[in-house]
Amino acid sequence: MCYGNQRRSLSPNRHLNRPALNNNALVVDTLRVRLAETEARLERARAREAELTRRLEEMKRFVSVMEILESYLKQRFREQQECVARLFSSVPAK
Repeated sequence: MCYGNQRRSLSPNRHLNRPALNNNALVVDTLRVRLAETEARLERARAREAELTRRLEEMKRFVSVMEILESYLKQRFREQQECVARLFSSVPAK
């Protein structure tokens, strides 16, 4: 008889395990969806980072060109000032 009672008590446990398995499957599915979403966000973030890096490098090149241009224009301005100064110094005063 003891065997029979023990057998009956195991039967409800099997039914209790089925919802637990369904719950575990649901949790696993939820985690898979969240992982896919996270991977998609990570991929978008990496693409955005690559685009920002490309734009930064482009801006650095632009700044470098502007610095070169600025140096050239400053030098030309000084040369023009010196030329004007020489012209005025060679004109006789009245």
